[in-house]
Amino acid sequence: MEPDLHELLRSLRVWDTELPGFEPESAPADPLTLFARWLAEAAAAGQTEPHTMSLATADEDGLPDVRTVMLHGADDRGWAFATHVTSRKGRQLAARPHAALGFYWPAQGRQVRLRGPVTVASAEESRADLHARSTGALAAALVGRQSDVLPSLAALDRASDAAWQQAERSPDTPAPTWTLYRLHPTEAEFFQGDPRRRHVRLTYHRTPEGWATDLLWP
Repeated sequence: MEPDLHELLRSLRVWDTELPGFEPESAPADPLTLFARWLAEAAAAGQTEPHTMSLATADEDGLPDVRTVMLHGADDRGWAFATHVTSRKGRQLAARPHAALGFYWPAQGRQVRLRGPVTVASAEESRADLHARSTGALAAALVGRQSDVLPSLAALDRASDAAWQQAERSPDTPAPTWTLYRLHPTEAEFFQGDPRRRHVRLTYHRTPEGWATDLLWP
């Protein structure tokens, strides 16, 4: 018997644990510092894969798309992620080089949202990023053809097996379409959930003089 979706949704609860507080008046002057602090606290709280994030892009017609990807780094140049330039998100970023990122850490009832323009790193940086990762990551990159139509799972098995052998035999093998991107935020929001729904939302926005902040109604 199939479960009743609406009954299931009504039965689910969020934040059934004690949540940390957040005093926005003591927040640092820039979002990167606060992000690094919150990421470390999420990891320490046992949050599974706290470095994963939602990446939202739009195609040439302005239609939105979203998927989960991994954060590869964050510094003054932006928040970094990688994909094949020929993939769906790669093509969308080529058409519209702006994106949004979303992190959700339910272990602490926290979200971080960023949006801004996206730039492409150099080929040298992209190669270094790929080869600093695991053998499995290189094998996946060597399979390529991301977002193309797959004729069968058997075809994937064959391509993956060959890619793993190549990655293990030659760990410096290049994957020419693998590309590192950076989102340089113009806006960043930090959301601290509250069981009584008195959520705290602190937003940063970039100005010619630097970062300015505002509180938002929940």
